[in-house]
Amino acid sequence: MEAAVAFSLNDGLKAAKDSFFDIILTDYRLPDGNGIDLLNTIKRHSPDTVVILMTGYADIKIAVNAIKMGAYEYVAKPINPDEIIHIIKSGLESTSKRVEKPIQSKSPEYIEGKCDAAKKVQDYINLVGPTEMSVLILGESGTGKEYAARRIHQFSKRKNAKFVAVDCGALPKDIAGSELFGHVKGSFTGAVNDKIGHFEEANGGTIFLDEIGNLSYDVQVNLLRAIQERKIRRIGSTQETSIDVRIISATNEDLKNALKTGEFREDLYHRLNEFSINLPPLRERKEDLIDFANFFKDKAAQEFGKQNIAFDQNVIDVFKRYEWPGNIREMKNVVRRAVLLASNNIVTTDSLPEEMLESSLTPASSTLGNETIDLRSIKEKSEQELIISTIVKAKYNKSQAAKLLGIDRKTLYNKLKQYGIDI
Repeated sequence: MEAAVAFSLNDGLKAAKDSFFDIILTDYRLPDGNGIDLLNTIKRHSPDTVVILMTGYADIKIAVNAIKMGAYEYVAKPINPDEIIHIIKSGLESTSKRVEKPIQSKSPEYIEGKCDAAKKVQDYINLVGPTEMSVLILGESGTGKEYAARRIHQFSKRKNAKFVAVDCGALPKDIAGSELFGHVKGSFTGAVNDKIGHFEEANGGTIFLDEIGNLSYDVQVNLLRAIQERKIRRIGSTQETSIDVRIISATNEDLKNALKTGEFREDLYHRLNEFSINLPPLRERKEDLIDFANFFKDKAAQEFGKQNIAFDQNVIDVFKRYEWPGNIREMKNVVRRAVLLASNNIVTTDSLPEEMLESSLTPASSTLGNETIDLRSIKEKSEQELIISTIVKAKYNKSQAAKLLGIDRKTLYNKLKQYGIDI
């Protein structure tokens, strides 16, 4: 196996153009650009190449967005040799599997569900999918908003065109406009090459703007103009480019409250909300809960090469009592971790996170005499303390802290924002 070294974005782009690489490691900060520009080019011309982004703690939001854009993984500095070697091996294994295995139809990430609320959501998707209406998907973090957006795209006339997902919450404010609409060389410090934005990339297809409420007011103005005129202008350019894009957006925030405070433009809200779909939280989908758990169990067992994995009845009881604040995403992570830890083909409560066992034993509220005790607020306080102590234990490595907590990185960042934890 041979390796090549490049010390700049331009050198990296040239090397990638001249040769095929199974795996590419890139720093985010490059002398003449950044790793995101390299990632975009690589994924357009060589989608099977594994790209690993190396970044400092201050760049974590950018790294999370890079994952959505196709990066295999990101590694926070300082680099741990054992961790980076493990990630490289996993990345190489993933490329060999893609080459060796025959093409199969991609299995769904989630099952639809059979409760009344799930059926209503699917009916709405079937109804609005074939239209050109802009759709606003509402729901708590982890309820499957991107999955619903992809289903809408699959039911549309644009299903054979691109679906581009953008996490607006991970876009740094100073480059959000560049990421969405592109820029021309020299338009600002660091703009060493022309760059197309997500809207041009999605031309003819669908763009999914997740966490739309996080966009700054200036970017909202440009977005409104793009929707109204069906044209975009790259930053620093005087030329306009026509676009044909369907917009699906999503939020876990109360945009109506943001309208009242002036943080979100009312005219943009109505443009985005031609049709809305509200995804119910997992705690309101009791009828589907065990079906989801079994679905994720079977996927994890296949991933880890285990057979005939089953849940102990106590685990099922915990699942039914637990409130699942992280919703479907949290369940997927909890089950995947539990299957990995399972011995003798049985998932027991020993494989579940300790805080999950504790909270599943606690009702939402209790009454002592004439005084109502809000046990949910007590639980939230405990959760805050657990998050802080885990981050300290992980030496402020949030990626490692998320693993210790049994949640993904995005859920951890949402929790930090929810509780106002600034670490």
